[in-house]
Amino acid sequence: MAAKQRTRSRTVLLFRHFDEQACKGEIGRGSDELLSQSGAVSNGSVMSPQPNHSDNNNDAKKVKLDKNQNGKPSKVIHIRNIPNEVTEAEIIHLGIPFGRVTNVLVLKGKNQAFLEMADEVAASTMVTYFTSCMAQLRGRAVYVQFSNHKELKTDQTHSNANASAQAALQAASALSGQNETQGGPNTVLRVIIEHMVYPVTLEVLCQIFTRFGKVLKIVTFTKNNTFQALIQYPDVVTAQAAKLSLDGQNIYNSCCTLRIEYSKLTSLNVKYNNDKSRDYTNPNLPTGDPGLDATLAGLGAAAGMPLAGFQMPGAAATTALSAAGIRLAGTMGSTGCVLLVSNLNEEMVTPDALFTLFGVYGDVQRVKILYNKKDSALIQMSEPHQAHLAMTHMDKLRVFGKQIRVMPSKHQTVQLPKEGQPDAGLTKDYSNSTLHRFKKPGSKNYQNIYPPSATLHLSNIPPSVSEEEIKDAFTKNGFPVKAFKFFPKDRKMALIQLPTMDDAVAALIKMHNYQLSESNHLRVSFSKSSI
Repeated sequence: MAAKQRTRSRTVLLFRHFDEQACKGEIGRGSDELLSQSGAVSNGSVMSPQPNHSDNNNDAKKVKLDKNQNGKPSKVIHIRNIPNEVTEAEIIHLGIPFGRVTNVLVLKGKNQAFLEMADEVAASTMVTYFTSCMAQLRGRAVYVQFSNHKELKTDQTHSNANASAQAALQAASALSGQNETQGGPNTVLRVIIEHMVYPVTLEVLCQIFTRFGKVLKIVTFTKNNTFQALIQYPDVVTAQAAKLSLDGQNIYNSCCTLRIEYSKLTSLNVKYNNDKSRDYTNPNLPTGDPGLDATLAGLGAAAGMPLAGFQMPGAAATTALSAAGIRLAGTMGSTGCVLLVSNLNEEMVTPDALFTLFGVYGDVQRVKILYNKKDSALIQMSEPHQAHLAMTHMDKLRVFGKQIRVMPSKHQTVQLPKEGQPDAGLTKDYSNSTLHRFKKPGSKNYQNIYPPSATLHLSNIPPSVSEEEIKDAFTKNGFPVKAFKFFPKDRKMALIQLPTMDDAVAALIKMHNYQLSESNHLRVSFSKSSI
């Protein structure tokens, strides 16, 4: 088996990581990063290998099975590479999202299992799904394929007579009889994202949690400056599997940690299908944006068919939306490095001010305040995910008394002015700046990125500088201090609280890199804490 090639990319999606790992049979519970590896996505051919005839012949000695022609669909599913300690209930739960499970046989000594579905349609759906999405049991990759056998017949010496298997089958039967949109206790998971360095979208959550079964609904929200989500599954078994497998895992390398618990809710009430909420059982819900809903409806009428609120539109629909100047929510994956910032206070804003403010969320390479429209600017970040992060935190933020708007730009780079071209110092190149916060790979600054707040985090404070001197520096620059506190274990850092978030934004712009001593310049960022 060829050794797995590793890369240092920090932002590769979970499904790429799983697919690459799965095709090489290397997934294990030991990895704590769900999105830390990169590699080509497999076409799935290795995930459904041809049956091992010697194994099947051995299996036949333990159970009476009717042979089926090799390679043809069957309602019996063969599952390989299962963990030794796996239970019948865990095997059954793999099949529940796809239909009624009628029988199960676990051969622990051979690390194999057989699952019989009620019909071939359900079995085919399951095999097709797990061809492109790697199945897991207890964090271990397992391989799902059609069995050579047409049905699973077990006598009194086999698993159908086993009490635990019988109980699991009865529970599965009860679950499959429920309306999958009803929900119930412990079918809704509450997911909290800790250390959210990179943006986590609804689409990313869906692709992660769909690994364990059909996701019915998702609602995302921010509470206490923490990004959270509610995710509803059809049944308790699937929700439990997702919780056990994902709780404590990192979505990206060393950050975006999933903390999962059961919600007290038994079902989610979703009103809109947009970038914050989604009901996959009802694709015709509106988006909540009247202009976008009207455009989607118009596109559907033009095509002679209804266009659901947030189904993935075809190329023609996407082109029409782009032509109309409408950006579909959830398409930020294609965002480049350049942002368009508008509604700036043109009396106050400078390239340096924008460099410092946007530098909280990424390394700013270039800033261009538009010559003929000085309340707008182009800002080029070093990486697309930094641009997304800046847009997520800064769109609609008040800066110098005006609520700015931040959106992706169609430009790929910010052009420097040609020699002799009028510019008046409105364009600046910062690619060689010493003030970049994230130039070191794996910088700890990534772990301390927070939304704007009235409390600022100060660092690089020399021992000789007192609390009064720092407070005086802020006050003399027009920023009244509401509260101040040194870190008890590290006096090089402190928190300073200003009266409002507007004051804090202006103070960060002015006081970042403020000279405290001959060799120390103050470092300022937003804090998640208050004093």
